[in-house]
Amino acid sequence: MKLDKHRSTHTTEKEFGGTLGATCVPLFLPLTVLYLLSVCRSPGASLLQWPPPLPPTSQLWHPLAPVLLLGWLALQSFLYMLPVGKVAEGMVLRDGSRLKYPINGFHSFCISAILLGLTLWLGMPLGYLFELLFPLAACSIGMSFLLSLYLYLRSFWATNQALSSGGNTGNPLYDFFMGRELNPRIGSFDLKYFCELRPGLMGWVVINLAMLMKEVELRDSPSFSMLLVNGFQLLYVMDALWNEEAVLTTMDIVHDGFGFMLVFGDLAWVPFTYSLQATFLVIHPQSLSTIGGIAIIALNGVGYYIFRRSNSQKNQFRRDPHSSQCGRPGDHFHSNGEAPLSVRLVGTRPSP
Repeated sequence: MKLDKHRSTHTTEKEFGGTLGATCVPLFLPLTVLYLLSVCRSPGASLLQWPPPLPPTSQLWHPLAPVLLLGWLALQSFLYMLPVGKVAEGMVLRDGSRLKYPINGFHSFCISAILLGLTLWLGMPLGYLFELLFPLAACSIGMSFLLSLYLYLRSFWATNQALSSGGNTGNPLYDFFMGRELNPRIGSFDLKYFCELRPGLMGWVVINLAMLMKEVELRDSPSFSMLLVNGFQLLYVMDALWNEEAVLTTMDIVHDGFGFMLVFGDLAWVPFTYSLQATFLVIHPQSLSTIGGIAIIALNGVGYYIFRRSNSQKNQFRRDPHSSQCGRPGDHFHSNGEAPLSVRLVGTRPSP
């Protein structure tokens, strides 16, 4: 890459409270992750308890944590590059080109599941991850800062057309947070696309399973509540990976630069806060009746149906606004290009 010698056009509009927000969020969000983990493991499990149950610094480090984190990232990177599945084109970029993306996330998930099952069969104590949650979270937070710094520095060798519209203000703190470069790649390896669904989302499933195994260690069998949490959230992750191509039309890929906001969300926020329900149940088991469980399953089924229908139609509209699946041509949309929720759900639009 050559250093771009042309003066770039800086963005003037700012989000998230501008520079102040972009400075505070990277400081407070990591503390929030550690705080929420501490609350789940505390006897009271209350957000209102004082003083807040932040973990001592001695619990934030374990030599095994960086090994596991780097090993997981290396495994997912290797699976990302496997020549399996199809290759899809992304949306049209400002220069008129389209990037190509491997659609093999579900394949990677299946291979990861087989490898995980093999290690469990060999006797790996997966439940020990419960003891490593704090150091794993701390390492993921540290990795988020390091990767974000690398992305910010390398963006100065990117062309103007490769920069995102929202992270090119000229303010270092804000641009570090939002991300200057839209689609940073090392060769054909797309860093943003890789992080979007793979290490964090699949890591969430692994943490959930580890919490289930820890509950088995403590109580000889998993609770109904733990099984439901694992099952529902596994369905969500599998759905995302099965429909991986749809992520190519989302704002994260099409519009947002790859900076701390997305890096931290992908590598730290998703795996360690989305798994809080399972973490909570290890320390605070909740009994659930059969009728209550059936009602929850039914409610989740309805919610999943709405979620899948609306997201499928939204993706179709982004790719082809004139598709028959998006309703009648000429009907109204919101100013941001989104169809109303009722439109995305039932497939019809009100007449103008």
